Amino acid sequence: MKNDRPDPDALLAQVQQEAQKAARGKLKLFFGASAGVGKTYAMLAAAQMAREQGVRLIVGLVETHGRSETAQMLEHLPCLPLKDVDYRQRTLQEFDLDAALRWGTENPGGLLLLDELAHSNAPGSRHPKRWQDVEELLGRGIDVWTTMNVQHLESLNDQVRGITGVQVRETLPDWVVQEAYELLLIDLPPRELLERLREG
Repeated sequence: MKNDRPDPDALLAQVQQEAQKAARGKLKLFFGASAGVGKTYAMLAAAQMAREQGVRLIVGLVETHGRSETAQMLEHLPCLPLKDVDYRQRTLQEFDLDAALRWGTENPGGLLLLDELAHSNAPGSRHPKRWQDVEELLGRGIDVWTTMNVQHLESLNDQVRGITGVQVRETLPDWVVQEAYELLLIDLPPRELLERLREG
């Protein structure tokens, strides 16, 4: 007589896999065609609105690049302290992954903002690349909003060099972008972009 009952081990593995997917954090990517289009500003503006709606969030690290309007957007958002890292007789301030993971444990379902996904971490960090930090955060159930430019995609690196003559050294695998649950394209008309770049 044929047994039509499902395999209990297979069912358990499926349930565990689905629970793991449900517990994983979500990645939202503010994606720019060029530096200077306003990705960080757009991310901070969205974070201000999310916070007003009751979302628990914290800034892990944001690069203002000396732009006063971006710095002003940070004033009303809670920020994690940066970690001092000694490198070549200099002290660098880097994102503190362990502090972010502790914050995530204390704030389940929380949102962390972390600028410049393709950034290379200082030597001696747990992960060589920031996108690997983000993977660890997502795996611990922390939602992450981050920024990047198209030239940092590994598959487009050669094309970007061919068009611009610039070799981009900080890249990330395409599959990282494919994991994003939401991708917002941030762009500016060329005249406005050139003006912003001239202003620094």
